[in-house]
Amino acid sequence: MNFKNIAVFWAPRMLSILRIVAALVFMAHGTQKILGFPASSMNPAMFSLPWIAGILELVGGALLLIGLFSRPVAFILSGEMAVAYFLAHAPKSFFPSLNGGDAAILFCFVFLYIAAAGPGPLSVDAQMRRGTDGY
Repeated sequence: MNFKNIAVFWAPRMLSILRIVAALVFMAHGTQKILGFPASSMNPAMFSLPWIAGILELVGGALLLIGLFSRPVAFILSGEMAVAYFLAHAPKSFFPSLNGGDAAILFCFVFLYIAAAGPGPLSVDAQMRRGTDGY
């Protein structure tokens, strides 16, 4: 098996793994804001921007984890992270390493990539689609 065959085999599966790992890490931010786990001083008021972000992180993260409605969910979460960066991080400093916005930038572009590329073969979306186009 040559490198091209290996890449053709693993590339879609690695897309699924990227989606799953990003969703798990992202969901932790939602559980912290909404469920108080892991424990933190953050306790956002209901319907405040941090609370809405927490709901998006928890529900959107869960949907991405299983790969259901992946493209629209990833697009919405990408937008959430762009807004979070410009509202919460950018005013602190121009440099992401100083303003704490590294994760927001990475999540934004990982989710934008998933919105464009799809969830990969290990997803509910792919399972539902398998009957029609064979992938």
